[in-house]
Amino acid sequence: MEIVSFEALGAPVKGCLQDDYDTLAAHKVRPALVICPGGAYRWRSPREKDPPAFEFLSMGYQVFILEYSCREQAGGYRPLRELAQAVCEIRRRHKEWHIDPEKIAVLGFSAGGHLAASLGALWNDAELTLPVESRPDALVLCYPVISTRMFAHEESAEWVSGGDEAVREKLHLLDRITPDFPPTFLWHGGEDSSVPPENSLLLAVELKKNGIPFEYHLFGSGAHGISTCTQEVETPDNVCRAWLPLCKTWLNRTFSYTP
Repeated sequence: MEIVSFEALGAPVKGCLQDDYDTLAAHKVRPALVICPGGAYRWRSPREKDPPAFEFLSMGYQVFILEYSCREQAGGYRPLRELAQAVCEIRRRHKEWHIDPEKIAVLGFSAGGHLAASLGALWNDAELTLPVESRPDALVLCYPVISTRMFAHEESAEWVSGGDEAVREKLHLLDRITPDFPPTFLWHGGEDSSVPPENSLLLAVELKKNGIPFEYHLFGSGAHGISTCTQEVETPDNVCRAWLPLCKTWLNRTFSYTP
């Protein structure tokens, strides 16, 4: 495994890359996954960084972790611009890192799920003028913050909007879903009392309305922030743990990739 790093508008990005063996010619070019950990835009949870990265690294993906801006630095769409730049840089260097430039997914947990979904919704927004190369080819949203109105996670909404009501309104993503939104896998724990499951449920409704390919799982158990649902991250949950094999199957099918 090779570790690489770069900065996206000043935000550190760490990449974990598969070794390039001559005997693995069929795997010379791989999909990539950018992980946005959660933490209410106040911090970035360690349990949502390396543990999920290793899961997707093990299935043959090139994996990156974005340390996007938080707290006072989270306003003004800064984390969104950082993520957009990170995706663009991965695309630009796809040959160097043996990545298929048309198979780049973004995975986000909680507030990181809001960040990932924001790029999916706003990559072609006329006001923000993000690079068109920043559009993800797929999204994986894990107990994501989606609403900044009803069912909102207030701390996330406040930090990412910087207290600006116009920004908060723009980042109410249920109003931003169009047919240009990327294919999406999303899941939520039914016992989540921090980010209500209605966030992902209402997003699934909008995806259906707009003809977006998606897969949605609402589990009967599962609190917030459970990441890979193992003892390693101190949130073991045998029910919600199923999200990983389900997601891997969906992502490989979406990318027509056989690891």
